[in-house]
This record gives sequence, structure tokens and C-alpha cells, in this order.
Amino acid sequence: MITTISRDTLVSIALLVFCGFLIWAGFQIRDPQFGELSPAAWPKAVSYVLTFFCLIYLAQSLMADKRKEVGSDESVHADASDMNPGFFGWLQYYANPIICFAVYFLFLFSLPYLGTLIGGIALVFTLMSVLGGIQPRQIGLHLLISVITVGAMWALFTFGLRVLLPRGVLIPGI
Repeated sequence: MITTISRDTLVSIALLVFCGFLIWAGFQIRDPQFGELSPAAWPKAVSYVLTFFCLIYLAQSLMADKRKEVGSDESVHADASDMNPGFFGWLQYYANPIICFAVYFLFLFSLPYLGTLIGGIALVFTLMSVLGGIQPRQIGLHLLISVITVGAMWALFTFGLRVLLPRGVLIPGI
């Protein structure tokens, strides 16, 4: 029996090879022996977490391949055949990712003016509202989640890790 390998399996294998390169590169970082955390600690940690996620991706793709062989066609994902013909069909099919990228580029453009905290809150709030719906109850929840999550991350980086994040010119204190 000859089976074909799905795109997901090939992508997960390529990602695992890339993760192997990242792990190898992490061991090439020189340790100056300052008695503190090694400069390679964060790159190695991120590489290991990324490898773990890629292994999950590989396992899921192999299980999906097996289900297709057995004949159970329980496809959860939308297929490109559902797309309307032409450019406007393509635009409609990929509307959410296009909107997300556009909002993110607006965030990057506004970063020098709004700063990380206010710009980040605006980014998360806008994305949640666009993707999750705009209704009065949801708007309050989106605002609350945006303020708490971005505020916590901003505080962690600013006070905990002492990272200098971009400050805006509109409100220079934050």
C-alpha cells in the first residue's frame, strides 16, 4: 500500500529540522561566566518549546493522515473549494487574516505616537472586536481583557525584566 505524505506532515518535518538547527545554534552561544543567567538560556528555552509544539503538529498531521486512509472524512477546516470565484471571492475567503495584518501594520505605524502600552491595548481590543463581534457586552469584555493582558505584559517587561519599551509622544510618561 502506497501512501502519500500530507503537506502538514512535510511542514512539521521541515519545522523540526529548523528547530534542530536552532537548538544547535543555542549551544554555539558563548557563555561569559558572569555568574548570572547564561545568554543562551532564553534562546534554548524558546527552541525547546517550539520543538515541543512542532512535535504536536507532526503527531496531529500523522493522525489526520491515518484518518484519511481509514476513510473517516471529518474535516473541520474550511476548504479552498468553498471560495467564491474571482478576486472578490479570494478577498472574502481571506478577509480575517487580511484585516488582522492591516490592523497590526496600523499598530506598528502608531507605535511611535501611542507607545507600547496604549498601542498594545488598542491592538488587542481592535482585533478582539473585529474577530469576536461588536456588541455592547462584548465591547466591555474585550476592553477588560485588553487592559489586563497588555497591562500585565507591559508591567512584566518594564518592571520585571527592565526592558525599555517604546514610549509614545502623545503620553510620554507611559
